[in-house]
Amino acid sequence: MQAVTERIARAARAAGRDPASVRLLAVSKTRPAARVEEAYRAGQAAFGESYVQEALGKMDELAALLGEERARALEWHLVGPLQSNKTRPAAERFAWVHSIERERIARRLSEQRPAACAPLNVLVQVNVSGEASKSGVLPGGVAPLARAVAALPRLRLRGLMAVPEPTGDTGLQRARFRAVRDLFERLRSAGLELDTLSLGMSDDMEAAIAEGSTMVRIGTAIFGARQKVRDAA
Repeated sequence: MQAVTERIARAARAAGRDPASVRLLAVSKTRPAARVEEAYRAGQAAFGESYVQEALGKMDELAALLGEERARALEWHLVGPLQSNKTRPAAERFAWVHSIERERIARRLSEQRPAACAPLNVLVQVNVSGEASKSGVLPGGVAPLARAVAALPRLRLRGLMAVPEPTGDTGLQRARFRAVRDLFERLRSAGLELDTLSLGMSDDMEAAIAEGSTMVRIGTAIFGARQKVRDAA
């Protein structure tokens, strides 16, 4: 954990930014609850999950491991694609959803967010590299979707998220992240109150921070290599 926070701080300072302006989201998908507990005890409170059913089980395990009060201090982010049949538990149990790509999903989350909870923080996912296999809305569709989501009750549109194609080309990494940042700035100029750019993972966080990321989603660099887990139906 410390090595990752030091990487973030170095990248932020190199970009002339305050390290505190970049938030660390520990991506704990496919990791056991015990590893999340370790990270929590090391000072991490925000965790990202891709699979709703896996996350729900982990939340319940951590309530037993940490106790209900400490478990309530954990902040859960859904970073993977959201199926329509999983919107209710996502609306009820998560604090953030990073992967909004359809207005219909956003409407379901809005309708299903409990009134007793704070508004659900959401991000529009941008398919910035235009890959057919990649989730997210293409850049041309970002503005109309963002406006529609921002108008929904019980949701708070915070910004944009993207997962560009993997590449070792730092110039291409930065170009992709810059394109998302430009979309973000155009939305802000149009009057949307946005504050979050969820960009960058273990292999490209430096490029993302250089281009303005405010939240990096780090799994491998914290927890090591992971195995794929299929979400339950």
